Amino acid sequence: MPENSVSIRSYNTKPSAHTHGYHQLVLPIHGYIEISVGSFSGRVGIGECVVIKAGEYHSFFAHENARFVVIDSDTIPSSIDDGSATIFRVSPSLTSYLGFIEAQLGLPTSAAIKKLIFDTLQQLLSEQELESQIEVRIRNALIYIDQNLTGKISIADVSSVACLSQTQFKALFLEQVGVTAMRYVTQQRMEKAKALLRHTDYPITKISELVGYTDLSAFSRRFSRYYGVSPTKMQR
Repeated sequence: MPENSVSIRSYNTKPSAHTHGYHQLVLPIHGYIEISVGSFSGRVGIGECVVIKAGEYHSFFAHENARFVVIDSDTIPSSIDDGSATIFRVSPSLTSYLGFIEAQLGLPTSAAIKKLIFDTLQQLLSEQELESQIEVRIRNALIYIDQNLTGKISIADVSSVACLSQTQFKALFLEQVGVTAMRYVTQQRMEKAKALLRHTDYPITKISELVGYTDLSAFSRRFSRYYGVSPTKMQR
């Protein structure tokens, strides 16, 4: 992989380990990665970034359906390079930009656009406050939501995954993620629907099912309110 690049990647389900001569930042956008790097060993999920510095030995594996934005670079922002954090929470603005990157890199993209994507990502990272990683119970909830968008998701189910009461879960989720749990579910469903409309030939009925809507009319109304255009117009 060339240095100073941004890509969308998946990883093998079998553990792998290596070092490389450039810095690497891995940001999950679907699923999670199990990784050991430096003093950290554990799971890194949506809303987090793992920092792998040049020459740092690391081992990792991920589910076959997991996807990641990966930055390979000969330099990283000084705030990240000088800090001791291996894992940090990403800001809402950076999270939104990751969605754009996923959509853009799914299309034929010129070298000039790829460079702009890389440069913008580096700027966002340089402004990133290195907040502590997401609390493990909320991380597990985020992963559960990501993996169950096709079905019904309730606060009762997700709070159970997080091993919290519903009241405790709702408060902690809002504190950690910045939006309510059900708002987050809607965001993830709408973003997935938008990507499917733009980058697949699936009929709208199929896409509505893939994002958890059995009623096509309900899906169309929600999508139109969220994006200001109908699914049919988005698909054109």
